[in-house]
Amino acid sequence: MDIMELVEKTKDGATVQRVFGEPITRGDVTVIPVARVAQGGGGGSGASEGDHGGQGSGGGYGLGATPAGVFVIKNGEVRWQPAVDVTRIVLGGQVVAVVLLLTIRAVVKRWRKGRR
Repeated sequence: MDIMELVEKTKDGATVQRVFGEPITRGDVTVIPVARVAQGGGGGSGASEGDHGGQGSGGGYGLGATPAGVFVIKNGEVRWQPAVDVTRIVLGGQVVAVVLLLTIRAVVKRWRKGRR
């Protein structure tokens, strides 16, 4: 498969239908789900100049989507409700804890060094 075939097969990957989901209506409330969509690709080639014969080629493509939130439409007003990313919250808490522990360690070391 050459690179142009790969591009043709993947160009519909990040369409608006992947970003905005089907609206859901219950009573007078309509909810439209929204996702963050990212895509990327790569290619390659090769050759051989030694005693061993060889060829090369390559290609790759990735598509990822994560929930971003929803638009809530009620009584003619639109409100954005972000999705809660628990993984990001936990990771942020861990980073803060590590920085705090390193700071406390540095303060204790300096305090002990000053007492001698």
